[in-house]
Formats: sequence, structure tokens, C-alpha cells
Amino acid sequence: MNWKLKYNIEFKGLKEGLHEFDFIVDRTFFEQFEGRLVDNGEVKIDVLLEKRSTFIKMHLNVNGWIELVCDRCLENYRQNIANEAELFVKFGEEKFDDDENVIWILPEEHAINLTQPIYEYVSLAIPLRHIHPKNGNGKRGCNPEMLKKIKKYKYSRSEENESTDPRWDALKELRNNN
Repeated sequence: MNWKLKYNIEFKGLKEGLHEFDFIVDRTFFEQFEGRLVDNGEVKIDVLLEKRSTFIKMHLNVNGWIELVCDRCLENYRQNIANEAELFVKFGEEKFDDDENVIWILPEEHAINLTQPIYEYVSLAIPLRHIHPKNGNGKRGCNPEMLKKIKKYKYSRSEENESTDPRWDALKELRNNN
């Protein structure tokens, strides 16, 4: 059985109105994508589907956690994520690129596959900076040994000014004149 079928919504037999669906994505889901941003996690996607005669509107609510690598200490940590999005499904013989929140499907289709939209909305919930969250006493959960090493090898401008080669000083003067 194709793993993507698990994320199908069969809409042909549904009456017009509101319908609720929910999906859980985990490690096995993320492993299916090449060049993925996430390897592990557990995310629940609640879908509120509004079926109309000419279109379908879906409201997706993404909540859960994913495992990321901390930018500071390079250890894995759990990052809570949340995201909301609206997605429209329109029917037509041709596909149009009028909006990234619109899926075009053929009128004879009977199901919508949400695999790609789910992956994209989870990816959009990832923060730009991957840093351990603060714990109860306000400190981040970074590895203290790694932080000591970073502090030990941290570059500072004062070290640069202490020992400079006179040839570089002449070049710096040229840069300062411009």
C-alpha cells in the first residue's frame, strides 16, 4: 500500500457543510522526503473541511513537536511548533498557478491527498533560529561543555589588535581612506 494514501481525504461521498479530520505525522512520515528539514517529531494536524458545490475550503491546524539540532551546541532538542493555514481545492481541467494556497484537481477526482501540504505547513512552522528553549529557571538547555568550548575559542576584536603584521596595517590604512 502506498504510504501517501494514509493522508487522503475522500470528499466525493461527503455532504455539503463542515467535516473534521485529523492526521498524525511522525518519523516514518518525515523519512519519506529527500532533503528534509526534519527527521523526527510527532505532529497532529486537525483539518476542518468545508465542502461546497464548486470548491472545498480546508482550515489546517498544526500542533506538536519536532526534533531539531541546536545552532549553538549542536545537540538535538524538541521544538514545539504550531501553525494554521487555509487551503482551497478547486475543480478544473487545467491547473492554474494563481495562489500557493489553492490546489487544482480534476472534476472526476474523489480524494485530496494532503501529504505535500502537511509537510510544507510543518516546515513553515520551524523557527529560523534553532536554539534550546528556556527551562523553568530561564536558562537554555544547551550543553554546558560545548558552551565552554565556544567561549574558549571565541574570536574577539581585541585579539586582532594585539598582534598585527605591519604589512596588513598598511592595507588597512588604504581601506580607511576610501
